[in-house]
Amino acid sequence: MSMDLGGAKGGLKADINVTPLVDVMLVLLIIFLITIPVVIQAVPLALPKERNQPTQTKPENVVIAVNRDGDVFWNNQIVADERRLLDRLKEIAVKKPQPEVHIRGDKEGRYEFVGRVVFACQRAGIQKVGFITEPPARGSR
Repeated sequence: MSMDLGGAKGGLKADINVTPLVDVMLVLLIIFLITIPVVIQAVPLALPKERNQPTQTKPENVVIAVNRDGDVFWNNQIVADERRLLDRLKEIAVKKPQPEVHIRGDKEGRYEFVGRVVFACQRAGIQKVGFITEPPARGSR
C-alpha cells in the first residue's frame, strides 16, 4: 500500500480529518453523562400546597397589630406594656371556646416585636395563633 498524496492528476486531497471532531464529541458526551445526574439530583420532599382561603373573622377573634416601632394594638387600641398584654391574653385563654388570636405585623418592623407577641400568646396558653398577610398582587408569580 502506498500513500497517494498527489492523486492521479498531481493535486492535493481535500478530505476532512474527522478524528479530532470525534474525540471532542466523545469527551463532551462523557462530561455530560457524568454531570447531568449530579445536577438533577434532589432530595424528595412533600412540599405544602398553597391554600388561599380568606380569613373567617369572627367577632370573638382578637386581632393584635404590631407597627414598625414595636407598639402593640389590641383590636385597634394600644396596649401600654407587655405585662398588660399578657394579662389580657390570659383573660381570653380561659374562655370556652377559646378565641383565635390573629397577629398583623408591619413588614418594616423587626421580627423581635412580633416574636414578643407570639411568646406572650404561648405564655398565656392561647391554642390558635395566626398571622394575617396581604395577598400577593395578581400576576406577580
